Amino acid sequence: MTETTMTDAIKNAVAESSIAGSSPSVKPIMSLPAKTLKSKLLGGSLTLLAGSGLVGVTNLVYNVATARLLGPSGFAHATAVYTILMLMSGITLSFQVVCAKYVAKSKTPEARALVFATLHQRSWMSGIAIGLLLFLVERPLTAYLNLPDPVLISLLALGTAFYVPLGVRRGYIQGIHAFGPLAVNFMLEGLVRLGGVFLLIGLGMGVKGAVLASVIAVIVSYFVALPSPGLTSLSFRGIAISFREGVQAIVFFSGQTVINNFDIVLVKHFFPPAEAGFYAAIALVGRLVNMCAWSVVNTMFPVSAGAGDEEGKGEPVLFASLLLVFLILSGLIFGLWLVPSFLWKTLFGAHFEMGGYGALAPLLILYAITTGIYSLSSVIITYEMSRKIANTSWLQLAFSGALALGIYLLHQTLHQVILVQLVLMVVLLFVLTVPLLRSQLTSPAPLVYSALQLRRLMTEEEVIAEFLRSEFHHPEFDEYRHEFDSVVRNPDLNN
Repeated sequence: MTETTMTDAIKNAVAESSIAGSSPSVKPIMSLPAKTLKSKLLGGSLTLLAGSGLVGVTNLVYNVATARLLGPSGFAHATAVYTILMLMSGITLSFQVVCAKYVAKSKTPEARALVFATLHQRSWMSGIAIGLLLFLVERPLTAYLNLPDPVLISLLALGTAFYVPLGVRRGYIQGIHAFGPLAVNFMLEGLVRLGGVFLLIGLGMGVKGAVLASVIAVIVSYFVALPSPGLTSLSFRGIAISFREGVQAIVFFSGQTVINNFDIVLVKHFFPPAEAGFYAAIALVGRLVNMCAWSVVNTMFPVSAGAGDEEGKGEPVLFASLLLVFLILSGLIFGLWLVPSFLWKTLFGAHFEMGGYGALAPLLILYAITTGIYSLSSVIITYEMSRKIANTSWLQLAFSGALALGIYLLHQTLHQVILVQLVLMVVLLFVLTVPLLRSQLTSPAPLVYSALQLRRLMTEEEVIAEFLRSEFHHPEFDEYRHEFDSVVRNPDLNN
């Protein structure tokens, strides 16, 4: 073995150990710095926030138009059906978040296409199965929600069949950080729904027209969700998707959809149609607040998932996300507080002025604060999901059950229904924040070597020679030690 051969072997060993991650000093160089991650988070969040703002305005116009065209009772019927679709979004978002995470971690277009193909096939099977289940229970569900026609549930079943696969298509877009096209897809869904409600209700379809407009919007959004690896890339070769991660996503989004939507279902069951329509108008603000907060979460998730697995690597992303969400929510709530009460009455119409249930404006603000507090909890939970399998999703699911039980027991007034949610969301945020703050306060301080000084840069030859000298006593070099001992101990760095 010559000196050159041994030197090459040492070089290869150094390179391999660096790639394998055995040297802690090399790993940070291989990953994106925190500043780059936060820049990507801010840019993507602002893109999605702009899109979410337009979607929010579009949805507000859609709901106001539906409320004025159908009145409180008809609006309550349409909102109840749409809320059931939002409850199904727990499955949709589960596919979206798993797809986004695996696509973000994939390094090649082929690997990303295979992730899409596998999850797309599974999502269609799930969507069709859920749609068939809704067809089977359409009459009991119609009776529970006091709906006028079981056809509304049939339309919902059709929309659900497309809504679940839509999550995979959006998850792919999210995973490759194409936040602009993702925002466009959300906006397109809102615009189609808005145009459809004016056209179909104008044609005399009433509540059916409002529901059908939502179904058409979902179908159109599915077919135009781009960029995409293409439906021709579908393959029956599966990839190993962690079952625990899939369950974790389902648990999280099941809890989230119950917290964000199940109150509307219970109010529709317990209250007369007019009061349920009044509450549905209040809940519009909550959906707007939640949509704006999720513009940050949709950006944070793939950025954090693709940042690497080093401990503490994604914490700048988490705290930047919390700050962005807090600023967004503060601006929205302050804006709602500035809107005078008569403007809400003018916007929704005289039918929504119900003195026996309190003025609309105070309930709107209280509901917005409740949703805002929960949005901060969502940021913490989704961050943990992007880094590891997190137990906080099960905690959220428990709170969603407590929320449903609380409203079931305490629903004398609409104000009481909102207060039950507010108290539980404050407790949830407190329970999630305490461990986070404790880990920050008790984390060990970084080591500081004050006695070390930078004297000069070493050449590559010196580094290799020192590395070889420190390793040369190992048994694998015994047969070379006699011949090359002088070369290793007294190297000629100029040779």
